[in-house]
Amino acid sequence: MAGHSKWKNIRIRKGKQDALRGKLFTKLSREIIIAAKGGGDPATNSRLRVAIEKAKENSLPADNIKRAIQRGTGEIEGADYDEVVYEGYGPGGAAVIVETFTENRNRTVGDLRHAFTKCGGNLGESGSVGWQFKHVGQITIPRNGYDEEMLTLQAIDAGAEDVTGDEQYFYVETAIENLHSTNDALAKSGVVAEEVGLTRVPTNMATPSLDDMKRLIRLLDLLEDLDDVKETFFNVEIPEELYEES
Repeated sequence: MAGHSKWKNIRIRKGKQDALRGKLFTKLSREIIIAAKGGGDPATNSRLRVAIEKAKENSLPADNIKRAIQRGTGEIEGADYDEVVYEGYGPGGAAVIVETFTENRNRTVGDLRHAFTKCGGNLGESGSVGWQFKHVGQITIPRNGYDEEMLTLQAIDAGAEDVTGDEQYFYVETAIENLHSTNDALAKSGVVAEEVGLTRVPTNMATPSLDDMKRLIRLLDLLEDLDDVKETFFNVEIPEELYEES
């Protein structure tokens, strides 16, 4: 699995959970705020339901969840976050897409530009690299206990377009508009997802040098540590041993 998912899973396995946790609650709360703009009832707002489930799985306190929902629906005052997507070139010409939740675009773009420049890349214009990715829904399911052929049939019947996998996970790909209905159907059949959301799958792969790959990993770490950054995607297949060295 190229790009975001593999890098994120390896990063967590490396024991950086403690460093990430300092930023995690902020990111989870912002995700709920954005989702709640579509309605504060998780029974009728599937995006909000998934955001709440993710927050609970990561031990976000119930009071924080409640306040985030109220901020999203406008019941209480708070920062008004926007979803903004930025594009750029990483070291060696790697294509990088950064999804953000921000209430201050000037601050966000300044932080992103600093990270890109520090690692030998540059922030680009809208559309500069987006054509190298397809925007789809993705349901991430741990391999444990699931037969690949059976899961694939269940996923296709539920509305999925494709099922891929690696040594740890199955990745169920859907059209954006079918993400939550597919996940709901799989859940009813007993398939429990670890993560449900939109992703950007690279369709045009870059092959930077070894040194550029190491700089790209550094860039990804810097971006992930920014409060405003929700997700990062890139079009390079980085050998796992390089992650372990970083």
